[in-house]
Amino acid sequence: MMDPLKVNDAIRYFPCFSALSPTDWSLAETVRVSPSTLHPITTGHYLTHAIFILSGCIRIYKIGSSGREVTLYRVRSGECCVLMIASILGEMEYEASVEIETDTEVLLFPVESFREWMNDYKPVRQYVYRQFMDRFTHVSSLLEQIAFGSVRERIATYLILRQNELRTASEWIETTHEQMAIELGTAREVVSRLLRDFVHDGAIIVQRGRIAVTDSNKLLSYTSPL
Repeated sequence: MMDPLKVNDAIRYFPCFSALSPTDWSLAETVRVSPSTLHPITTGHYLTHAIFILSGCIRIYKIGSSGREVTLYRVRSGECCVLMIASILGEMEYEASVEIETDTEVLLFPVESFREWMNDYKPVRQYVYRQFMDRFTHVSSLLEQIAFGSVRERIATYLILRQNELRTASEWIETTHEQMAIELGTAREVVSRLLRDFVHDGAIIVQRGRIAVTDSNKLLSYTSPL
């Protein structure tokens, strides 16, 4: 059975689980993983546990037939991967892949028990539905950008979002041209060319492995129709 302090910590991040009984919590466990941790969660995998993130960050991505990756979304503290939940509830193969980006602590429940809790506990069901709506909105926006937006717009949007995640405006965005290409599902050469244009316009500064935004308004102008 999980340590009571661990249970309280898990409920702090996931209040929906406060309704679980001591017997339910006896089935739970927490695991710490890192970017070097080997794991089997990729396309075609059948999940044995429902996974909830207590701390850290994982990246959910798809690999196309050409071998090119595109990031669907990230899962952080207090969140779950809705594609995993859909696979569990539908008893289907997982349809994406996972990269552990930082040291991460996860909360695990057996899939059979989680399926029962979806029926038995309204707060759990409501939490999952909210996660589905949030992710659906995000992925719909991503698909719209890929289908209708230029790579120029997508790079500018990516940099704006990454800057907003920083604690201070003066911090650097830690990323490479290759990483950005993977994030956005495009070619590294395209990213490098457009970043050079951004530098020329005075919107950003690029150094090896990092980028600083110097003119947010200029970046925003790239995301608007000309």
